[in-house]
Amino acid sequence: MDNWNEIRTAAQVAKLGTISAASEVLGVHRATVTRHIDALESSLGGKLFQRHTRGFTPTELGQELLRIAEATDEQFSQLRRISDKHSTELTGDLIVTSIEALAPYILPLLAEFREQHPQVKTKFLQTGDVMKLEYGEAHIAFRAGSEPQNPDNVVQPFIDLDVALYAAKSYVAKYGKPTSIDDFPNHHFVGPMDANPRAPFYKWLTQHVGPDNIAFASNHVPISIQAVRGGNGIGFLTVREVTPHDDLVEIMPSRPEWATKSWLVTHVDLHRSPKIQAFMNILKANRANL
Repeated sequence: MDNWNEIRTAAQVAKLGTISAASEVLGVHRATVTRHIDALESSLGGKLFQRHTRGFTPTELGQELLRIAEATDEQFSQLRRISDKHSTELTGDLIVTSIEALAPYILPLLAEFREQHPQVKTKFLQTGDVMKLEYGEAHIAFRAGSEPQNPDNVVQPFIDLDVALYAAKSYVAKYGKPTSIDDFPNHHFVGPMDANPRAPFYKWLTQHVGPDNIAFASNHVPISIQAVRGGNGIGFLTVREVTPHDDLVEIMPSRPEWATKSWLVTHVDLHRSPKIQAFMNILKANRANL
């Protein structure tokens, strides 16, 4: 039985005793009430009412249906109360997922969110995997690369990750600093393992640096960053993560074609929820500083 309307109709007849009274309370035609009862009795294979000149008296099966219907209706009322509470109070979890490179931009936003909404527990999942928003694996996903195309998601631009070429001072002391792209064959580089990388800066690198000059290759960007810092070769780092105190030398400044676009992704069913909208308000207030 998947028609709750038929059950509610029969319950009203059991409580009120007549078709006309149930019809008035439910706001439907008397013929609709009769049709619902007939359909429900057919589905159950038993009689719900004894019919007589004064109206309808529920049978034992009808009394049981009334008991179940009232209990179910109370559960629905409780669910509505919980829903009303959730619509005004921010509680529970806010699960955010992102690649590591975007964490420095996101964590201050989460700190402000937590300060404004202390009843919400923020969880940050650092991963390159695509979490399934439709299954609740995350509420907000920050993704880098080409624009996500899932029609069930709401996608908004986040930031462009600016990168530049750097080398450790220890590398420069040993091998010198290239004066131009023409000097690249004389140097070692940290690059991707994939021959056809997706990142725009790695695409550029594979076009200008031969495979023999990739001295250190990794499929994990944080490892590649540590390799550059450790003097394994020249490689890309995001401009934001490099500080004046780092033991690094800029080889080439950032270029627009190297920048990686990033996106904020939410599921369409949750995008207008209070928690996500509260986070979006914080993002809008801080966007100029990102």
